[in-house]
Amino acid sequence: MDFNDTPEEAAFRARARGWLEKNAEPLDPSKVAPNEMGEREDAATIRRCKAWQAKKADAGWACITWPKEYGGQDATPMQRVIFNQEEAKFRVPPNIYAIGHGMLGPTIMAHGSPEQKKRYLPSMLRGEEVWCQLFSEPAAGSDLAGLRTSAVKEGTDWLLNGQKIWSTGAHFCDWGMIVTRTDPSAAKHAGLTYFIVDMHSRGIEVRPIKQINGASGFNEVFFSNVRVPDSNRLGAVGDGWRVALTTLMNERVAIGAGTGSGRFKDLLRLAKQTRRNGRPAIEDSAVRQKLADFYVRSKGLQYTGYRTLSALSRGQIPGPEGSIGKAVGAPLGQQMAAFAVELQGALGAVADKELAPQEALWQEAYLSAPGLRIAGGTDEILKNIIAERVLRLPPEIRVDKEKPFRDIPSGNITK
Repeated sequence: MDFNDTPEEAAFRARARGWLEKNAEPLDPSKVAPNEMGEREDAATIRRCKAWQAKKADAGWACITWPKEYGGQDATPMQRVIFNQEEAKFRVPPNIYAIGHGMLGPTIMAHGSPEQKKRYLPSMLRGEEVWCQLFSEPAAGSDLAGLRTSAVKEGTDWLLNGQKIWSTGAHFCDWGMIVTRTDPSAAKHAGLTYFIVDMHSRGIEVRPIKQINGASGFNEVFFSNVRVPDSNRLGAVGDGWRVALTTLMNERVAIGAGTGSGRFKDLLRLAKQTRRNGRPAIEDSAVRQKLADFYVRSKGLQYTGYRTLSALSRGQIPGPEGSIGKAVGAPLGQQMAAFAVELQGALGAVADKELAPQEALWQEAYLSAPGLRIAGGTDEILKNIIAERVLRLPPEIRVDKEKPFRDIPSGNITK
């Protein structure tokens, strides 16, 4: 495994860094990195995001892996990783486009009509329109094919009724991608159809979900006779599961791996600054042992991530083993945050950024961590993927696989 850039990658990195140095303020490495786990969708922030995205688009740095015909640069996945690594060293607005650029744009490229590609992709690339994903439902999260939001054909339109949940950014997005059930008499995976929906349509109600960390980035979205033209259908009627799989496969790449592994330096700095029994906490053997454990696990995640980067550098596509990063990293992030809060003693209960150590970074991380263990696949789903697709263990028995969806029992059945 070679962790060094190839000559071509080094040249690309230098070009990316040079442009960023001219257009953004570098971060101070001696300070805690900015924390984006809380609110990040106020009107002023969104304006900054759109301005930064437009600047990148004008310079050719937006969606660089997209084909040139759609405004990208036909760059390699490794070049995208390199640009993201360099951009992370600068003070830039938060990324509100990850879902659109990383998941929904590629889905439109793969399944959209020429008219759809022409209409949606250029404005998506420039950040003029923001997109959200409308997949999960109260009774269909990990088992997405169990969704019940319906779409019924009426003339040249479809009428959508139902509810989606955990829809990130839906309250400020212009467009959404939604999977609906169009044929309840078909098997659960066969009766689905995928649509592009205007989030400003009549009949759509977005209700932000207040999270324990005080943010409200997730939403419930209700659809009451929402009219969607058939021209906004993506893929064939009944082919929604195949289209959705394209989105989900791109989601794994968009989310990335190694959650929680990048904060060890901040935790080490906290241990040096915090007092324990009148002395720096880092001098306590129990604290040092815990730090050593976190360091080893963080390095394991880092080098596992390097394996993915090495594959990308060789032009290969990472496989399902990429799920290992999140399956290990998300719990590690939660454990590190819990230890940091405990290390602060009474101040660990203070969430005020003016009073808490490191601007309440760890309090925010502790409250946000449970959500990170759900987003993009729960711990259990990721372990199933690893067991079935990496270790080749037999899959779980699915007794509902071939039954018509309307015949599958749901809820509590009493005699």
